[in-house]
Amino acid sequence: MMASKMYTRMLIVVVATLVFASLGDAYGYSGNHAGLRENYYSRNCPKAVSKISGLIKYYTKEDKSLPAALIRLHFHDCFVNGCDGSVLLDSTPTNLAEKDALPNKFSLRGFEIIDKVKEAIEEICPGVVSCSDILSLAARESISFKGGPRWRVPLGRRDSLSSIAEAANISLPIPTMNYDELVENFANVGLNERDMVILSGAHTIGEAHCAVVMPRLYNFPGSRDGVDPSLDRKYAETLKRKCPPGAELTLIPMDPSFGGQRFDGNYYRNIVSKKALFGSDNALIQDKDGRAIVSKSIISPKTFFREFGLSMEKMGRIAPLTGSQGEIRRKCSAVNPPAKYHRKSYEH
Repeated sequence: MMASKMYTRMLIVVVATLVFASLGDAYGYSGNHAGLRENYYSRNCPKAVSKISGLIKYYTKEDKSLPAALIRLHFHDCFVNGCDGSVLLDSTPTNLAEKDALPNKFSLRGFEIIDKVKEAIEEICPGVVSCSDILSLAARESISFKGGPRWRVPLGRRDSLSSIAEAANISLPIPTMNYDELVENFANVGLNERDMVILSGAHTIGEAHCAVVMPRLYNFPGSRDGVDPSLDRKYAETLKRKCPPGAELTLIPMDPSFGGQRFDGNYYRNIVSKKALFGSDNALIQDKDGRAIVSKSIISPKTFFREFGLSMEKMGRIAPLTGSQGEIRRKCSAVNPPAKYHRKSYEH
């Protein structure tokens, strides 16, 4: 049984990796993403990175919940057709965009911050720095200012020309997934089992709507009192007080210990203490490989920080648009207007 399960998981990862590689050939990107490099703007906009960093530091001081919002925004961008800024596009009368998809509509924010940073960069380097690069840098800088790790952010991404809500509905992981479903979901974008467990550690900061946890509190399948038996009883009672029926849109911290305001490895301690907010969080210790990674992250916070940085860098390389693909948007929420054609006059 165990061997069969292991074989199935390996098969999922191998097949997903082959599909990912095939898509890369079809869309013009490859595993090494040679078009991306950290000093990409060193000549055409040398102040870009420091300017973005300074602005994010300022906005993070103004809003301490911003780091969680920005890293979530970056994650939801990269998991849907790659890190191309498609999540930043607004819906139009003829198209429902990713930001208005069910997994995003009531949970994503920070768009206005990216817009403000883009406006500031456009003033010094018009039409040079992409929105997708700004988002990638903003996620790193905000987490760093929160006391979290820094990681390399190779630059040179271009912005997508489209954004489709259904793609988000299909591609994003959901809070009810079990371990194997999570492994498969991450493998679909070229990330492995370890990346999945480590990147889940971002749940140490931020908040979630009560609607996400209510099924575990009031109508969990097979439970006599409706409460998920994998939840600590006292924690479940605390959650019930914060999330009574009808309070679906009330926000609660992902990490009950520090109110979701400190980036550390405490998320993993919460899981083993039966205080995981999502069912998908609890799923990480329902598998021996997942338990091993969780345990290591608890024992060595430095290891967690290092591996989190490596996985974030890897995620930031998912399917970037480079070269002549896509465009450099002038405004992050909308594609550039068509170029105006100037007819040559033959009148004398």
